[in-house]
Amino acid sequence: MKLSIPGRASTALVVAAATLLTGGAITGAAPAPVAAAAAPDLPVANVKAHLAQLQSIATANGGNRAHGRTGYKASLDYVKAKLDAAGFTTTIQQFTSSSRTGYNLIADWPGGNANQVVMSGSHLDSVTAGPGINDNGSGSAAVLETALAVARTNYQPTKHLRFAWWGAEELGMVGSRYYVNNLSTASRATISGYLNFDMIGSPNPGYFVYDDDPTIEKTFKTYYTGLGIATEAETEGDGRSDHAPFKSAGIPVGGIFSGADYIKTAAQAAKWGGTSGKAFDACYHSSCDTSSNINDTALDRNADALAYAVWSLSS
Repeated sequence: MKLSIPGRASTALVVAAATLLTGGAITGAAPAPVAAAAAPDLPVANVKAHLAQLQSIATANGGNRAHGRTGYKASLDYVKAKLDAAGFTTTIQQFTSSSRTGYNLIADWPGGNANQVVMSGSHLDSVTAGPGINDNGSGSAAVLETALAVARTNYQPTKHLRFAWWGAEELGMVGSRYYVNNLSTASRATISGYLNFDMIGSPNPGYFVYDDDPTIEKTFKTYYTGLGIATEAETEGDGRSDHAPFKSAGIPVGGIFSGADYIKTAAQAAKWGGTSGKAFDACYHSSCDTSSNINDTALDRNADALAYAVWSLSS
């Protein structure tokens, strides 16, 4: 997440909830295919394996994965190779910021209505101070694993699925803004929703849902309600992550967030556990944002929420 400038639900539950959201019905006469109705439970071990790779990349490249550095390009190459092998159509979009070359990675899953695109994204860059495993390896790894789950299940949604990994978010959402600004008016109109995932494994986590587009917000809240988790509206990241350029362009946006450098209150600790009086992520934008700076439970729940929203909103 960009620095601010002052001034698992059970299969039965997921099937039922997804059916309600999509207007479908489960009947004995004409059962809907389970793969079309229910998102898969993403193995958190798979998500953590991607994080381990991002950590290794940072370690081998000066300790970070920042814009214009070798660690960023190696991170992008890792994600792209996984997607290419899974059957996605990938595109690298190049731009320049601070006299350094940056890259966005866009991955389209073949099929679905090209005039109704459900897009999910995360920023792949870290700050120069550290490897950026929560910020934002966590979102990047979960978006990647959701895309790979689409391929594993051969999911064929009604809407078209697109996934993105943004460059230079830490410099002011440069990559995502470049992408949005270079869309034609017609192309912008095809995006029915953009879902953003920036920091979803914070070590002292909260469960925050963007209160932007009502349909997207309700989808995420339905998932967390099924787990018995109360959520709060996300305010810490307003205007500070890659949904902002989409929102400014009039595209419906939503997402989830587990907290950055704001302090967890006593009421939030009573609701979610963890430690009150301590930041949601005390290693935010620091060298200690490593593989050990992840809460596995939050990462697991939030990755599954991501998949649930993609399946629900694209059916």
